[in-house]
Amino acid sequence: MKKQGYVIIGNSTAAAGCIGAIRKLDMQSPITVVSKEPHHIYSRPLISYLLLGKTDRERMLYRPRDFYEKNRVTLLSGIAAQSIDPQAQRVALADGTILPYDELLVATGSSPFLPPTEGIEQVKKHFTFMTLDDALALQAALSADSRVLIIGAGLIGLKCAEGIRHLVRSIDVVDMAGRILPSILDEDGAKIVQTHLEQQGIRFHLAAKVAQYQGQQALLDNGETIPFDVVVTAVGVRPNVQLVQDAGGEIRRGIATDAFCRTSLPHVYAAGDCAESRDIVSGQERVLALLPNAYMQGECAGYTMAGKPTPYDSAIAMNAIGFFGLHVLSAGNYEGEALTTQGNGRYKKLFVKDGMLNGYILIGNVDRAGIYTALVRNRTPLAEVDFQKMQISPQMIDFSQTVRKAALAAPH
Repeated sequence: MKKQGYVIIGNSTAAAGCIGAIRKLDMQSPITVVSKEPHHIYSRPLISYLLLGKTDRERMLYRPRDFYEKNRVTLLSGIAAQSIDPQAQRVALADGTILPYDELLVATGSSPFLPPTEGIEQVKKHFTFMTLDDALALQAALSADSRVLIIGAGLIGLKCAEGIRHLVRSIDVVDMAGRILPSILDEDGAKIVQTHLEQQGIRFHLAAKVAQYQGQQALLDNGETIPFDVVVTAVGVRPNVQLVQDAGGEIRRGIATDAFCRTSLPHVYAAGDCAESRDIVSGQERVLALLPNAYMQGECAGYTMAGKPTPYDSAIAMNAIGFFGLHVLSAGNYEGEALTTQGNGRYKKLFVKDGMLNGYILIGNVDRAGIYTALVRNRTPLAEVDFQKMQISPQMIDFSQTVRKAALAAPH
């Protein structure tokens, strides 16, 4: 038993993975979760569906109401962690509380990036779209007559547009990139999704940015003027690395971690959107801000913290999203020979490099996408599968008998 126990800063997906792993090995040592948000653990990707009316607060919960009690977790909610003292092994909270720890997980997530723009401080109804509180505040500010300006045509901005479209008069989306979802889709795929969104009445202003806000008008650098009542800024996020940085830990684009989610500070781990992991396709250390990645990082950190070192060695970039009924899946990276199939509202692009599937983009028909994901994640040589058939319609039968046996024998 660890006398001081475990402290987790952050109360989201990575924390859930960590708590579950710890309690599989250690039922006795105390666990304390520090959460700046005043809510039970919830699924952040569902905030747009809350506004859309497809879910409610209770169904947004990432774990049942009795999750903390059953796992003997003390939750300190609505309190921010202020500093980490790695030598004394303690965390100071904003209310003056000092928490000693044997092992510490930093799962602080990320925060919206707010670019400086002339006149933005005069905009009375200006929101971000990252948290439950953000979504509730935005919802309260909207009416059927609202003209909404969304800055950013990435995942967060477009999910916001989907969530509020039925609540408002109009939505305009501005982005500096020449296409929507530039970090997820190629040019052809982006055009398909953009056309689908435009059919819902959403207007796009691409390869442009807001140069200045004047009252309730946004002046773009291309000469356009967009009237608005509400502004939502969704141009990107920055990992919350400050606690580890101030404590002397190594920071790159996110908190630097090893294969076991350990930071450069003793007894301090990091997981989720604040931390880097190794992308097994590119071999690069990068922040992969994805829910499954956060959970598995937290889980591996929890096992290691509790005395069973467990590496996280299966991280890949992956997105599974939908807009107004149109499904979009992507995984891996887009290097290598591109094999494209398009038609009937469907789009498929597979990227092959060094005899392996490096990545893919699917729009429309995403059936059996998991088979493509397995090829990418497992780095399966395409010589071991009937890839010609798989390009058309992936099936398990297209794997060699050896690969199928290994897949069936693998633990799930």
